Amino acid sequence: MPIPRNVTFVTFDVYGTLIDWDSGAFDAFSREAARDGFEMDRDALVPLFHSIQQQIQAGSYELYAEVLRRTAVQIAEELGWPLEPSRSGFLPDSVQRWPAFREANPVLQRLVRAGVSLGLIANIDDKLLGLTRRHIPHDFDLVVTAQQVRSYKPDPAHFKECERRIGGKRGWVHIGSSYHHDVEPCLKGRIPVVWVNRTRAQLESGQKRPDAEVTSLREAVRLLGF
Repeated sequence: MPIPRNVTFVTFDVYGTLIDWDSGAFDAFSREAARDGFEMDRDALVPLFHSIQQQIQAGSYELYAEVLRRTAVQIAEELGWPLEPSRSGFLPDSVQRWPAFREANPVLQRLVRAGVSLGLIANIDDKLLGLTRRHIPHDFDLVVTAQQVRSYKPDPAHFKECERRIGGKRGWVHIGSSYHHDVEPCLKGRIPVVWVNRTRAQLESGQKRPDAEVTSLREAVRLLGF
């Protein structure tokens, strides 16, 4: 779908798009592992953090806090860190400290000043998102979480619920950093999507190009005309 000329509603993925969860998770793992004299390698940790979460989320729905606990235990096993499962709560406890990207709040404020309606579409539970929103203190017109639809992106439930609440797709654009979680379901659902590809990842064979691709949130809102 082409990006609409008159954008009136912009939704954002949260973790990886507005919130730097890679840095937040690495900091949490490093702190907890240091208690055991174990040193974390960011290049090894971050890919596991994403891949193991995806595997868990593909199963039966459970709260994101539990997804993170299970993720912590599996990562520890993979890396040879002797973490007691009873300590795995350090990871969901750390979500409240995951920082916003420096550009996130200025971009959101720019859209607010332009009179654009804003929404969040997040693979998380309501409680943890509430803690995260301290870092992005804006009034959002719509919030859809995994807990509300009882599934995780790329399942289309988030986007279908968003469309229902907005009242259609007219004037709506979604912005996300994950090809797997955001771009693919938007392309399938014919929802205009801007891919914030900060790492300049290359598409694999067979993957369709998004409606627009940028390397920052600032570039994304300029592309939308703001």
